[in-house]
Amino acid sequence: MLIRIHIEQLRLGMYIHELCGSWMDHPFWRGAFLLDNPKDLQTVLTTGIKEVWIDDAKGLGVSVDEGELEGESEEAIAAEVEATLAEADTSGKVVERVNIAQEAARAVKTCSKSKQAVTSMFKEARMGKALSANDALPIVEEISTSVMRNPGALIGLARLKDKDDYTYMHSVAVCALMVSLARQLGLSDEQVRQAGLAGLLHDVGKMMVPLRVLNKPGKLTDAEFETVKSHPSQGHKMLLEGTGISDIALDVCLHHHEKTDGRGYPERLTDTQISLYAKMGAVCDVYDAITSNRPYKNGWEPAESLRKMAEWSNGHFDSRIFQAFVKSIGIYPIGSLVKLESNRLGVIIEQTEKSLLSPVVKVFFSIKSNVRIPPEILDLSKPASKDKIVSHEDPVKWGIRDIQELWSGVSAAPW
Repeated sequence: MLIRIHIEQLRLGMYIHELCGSWMDHPFWRGAFLLDNPKDLQTVLTTGIKEVWIDDAKGLGVSVDEGELEGESEEAIAAEVEATLAEADTSGKVVERVNIAQEAARAVKTCSKSKQAVTSMFKEARMGKALSANDALPIVEEISTSVMRNPGALIGLARLKDKDDYTYMHSVAVCALMVSLARQLGLSDEQVRQAGLAGLLHDVGKMMVPLRVLNKPGKLTDAEFETVKSHPSQGHKMLLEGTGISDIALDVCLHHHEKTDGRGYPERLTDTQISLYAKMGAVCDVYDAITSNRPYKNGWEPAESLRKMAEWSNGHFDSRIFQAFVKSIGIYPIGSLVKLESNRLGVIIEQTEKSLLSPVVKVFFSIKSNVRIPPEILDLSKPASKDKIVSHEDPVKWGIRDIQELWSGVSAAPW
C-alpha cells in the first residue's frame, strides 16, 4: 500500500515511491527507489522536502507506535485531492508566462538536472536495466512547465551542447520541441505529455551504437552508417522491455527517421503510414540536430536551419506539421541574429502573437559605425515601430561570440 509519511518517519529499508515536491528540489534523478544507503537518507533529510510516499509492499512500513506521526493512507489522500479538485479550475494546467530573462535563469537549472537524469537513465539502459516511464515523466513535466512559461528559453539554451554531451542534451531539446509543437497543434494535456516523453526517449537506441562510431569526427563507412541506422530498432526493443512506455513513445522511437516520400528508415514508410507523432518527431529531431554542434560539424543558425528544412520539406516532412513547427518557434527563433532596415544588428529575444516576421529584438550593434551600441529592446509588431528585419545573419561573419549571453544572460552552457 502507498502511504504518505512525514520526513521524520523515513527509515533505511523503506521503498520511496515519490518525493513530495518539485523534481528540481532534490538531487535524485529517479523518483522511486529503495532507500538502502545512509548517504541517500541524509541527502533526503537535508533537501527541505517535508513528506514522501512509501510503498510498504516493496520495503519497510510505518511503525504503529509512532503515534501522531503515523502516515496517511493513499485512500485518505485521494479523498483530500478530490475535495481540492472539486474547488479548483480543472480546465488545464495554468502556468504564468514570464519573460526570457526570468525563464532563462530557471531553464539553466532545468537543463542541467535533465541532462544528469537522462545521462544516468541512458547509461543504465546501456547496461541492460529496463527503462521506466515513471522515472522519465518527472523530467518531461519539468521541461513542459518551462516551455509553458516561455518556450524560447529552454529550447534556445538546449542548443548550447558540448559535442561530447550531444546525445543526452539532444534528448532534452527534442522533448522541449515536441512539447512546444504539440501545444501548437492543440493536442490535449496528456497527448502533450506523451509527445514530450517520446521526444525524451526517441534516441535511446544510440546507447547500443559503439561510442567510436557515434562520436566519429570523420565520414562514416557504409558499415558504420548501417550501425547508426539500427538505433531506432534497437531503441524500440529497449522500450518494449521497459515499464509504462506508451505506444506513442514506441512509435516515435522506431519511426522518427521515416520520410513522407518513403526514403526513410527502418521501414521505408510513406506519408499515410507515418503517424502524427512520428512526423512531429522527425521535424523536431532534424531541427535540433542541424542547429547543434556535432563531432563532425558545427551547427547552423536557427533561421538558416528553418530555411534549409523548408527546402527539404517536400518529401521529407509533413508540410502541415512543419508549418506548425515554424509557428511554434518563429521564422526567426530565439537567439537568431538579424539585420534591421535601420542598418543595425539585433538578437531575437521574444516572439509576438501578431506576426512571425515581427518579433521582439534586442538591438546592440551599428553596422554603419561598426561598433556596439547601448542595447535597445524593439517590439517590431507594435504600430509605432518603423524598423523591420531584412535578413538573418551569421554571428561568425560579424565576429560576435556572445550571442547567447545577449539574449539569455548565460555566457556558456553550464552542463
